[in-house]
Amino acid sequence: MMKTARALFASLLVLSAGASISGCQSDPDIDITKLGLETDPPDVLYTQGLANMKAGNMAEAARKFDAIDRENPFSEWARKALVMSTFVKYRQGRLDDALASGNRYMSQYPKSQDAAYVQYLIGLTYSKQIVDVTQDQRASAKTIEAMQAVIDNYPNSEYVDDAQAKIRFSRDQLAGKEMQIGRYYMERKEYLAAISRFRIVVEKYPNTNQIEEALARLVEAYYAMGIVDEAQTAAAVLGHNYPDSQWYADSYKLLQSGGAEPRENKGSWIAAAGKKLLLGS
Repeated sequence: MMKTARALFASLLVLSAGASISGCQSDPDIDITKLGLETDPPDVLYTQGLANMKAGNMAEAARKFDAIDRENPFSEWARKALVMSTFVKYRQGRLDDALASGNRYMSQYPKSQDAAYVQYLIGLTYSKQIVDVTQDQRASAKTIEAMQAVIDNYPNSEYVDDAQAKIRFSRDQLAGKEMQIGRYYMERKEYLAAISRFRIVVEKYPNTNQIEEALARLVEAYYAMGIVDEAQTAAAVLGHNYPDSQWYADSYKLLQSGGAEPRENKGSWIAAAGKKLLLGS
């Protein structure tokens, strides 16, 4: 009787094990390769993530860091993993994912020791999306916003200098877009529309590499409309600030062809904008 009971118990164990294995094999929702990932301690997963990064296996590194964040939410390990996850996704070119994790980090840990770095990563991620000036420049505006947050909120961080450089480049892009549209209108002799674009460059983006051409185009557009006074003022401001510029030489020649020369009208909006140029603002 004892022997029979033991044999029956052993049979049940075998049947139970077989059913478990069969269930795992047939259930499409179970991935046995990830079972260990979910049970490893967060410090082990973090070390593994760093090792994968060093080996260049960014996809596996991201999986490790995301597992920490998922299984240990709001822990210190989750905070650190979220930093690394943002970086890894940025390096992978998963820019939308990098922005999502970076922005989540900033909403949860804005005062943490890594906040400046994550905010900088957000700016870098936007800057990666900047395209040629013939295309939409939304990423340039977003880069400026993100990098300005680095400067304003973390002024003593090591990322400020590069943040400023990225802002300068982005402002050049935005100014370049305005110039591209302005030139389009000039080609079609739609001078008022062109002037509105060049004015944006002069007033909003004075310290960009587009400013000389913008002033010269204002000379050209105003002169074509017969508003010589404004054309003279634009040329005068251009000459005061960039006397050796080829754009100034061309503007001077255009005015001379009609018997005029650069002369500043103090009441013009161009003269007011010119003062900002002289002040370097």
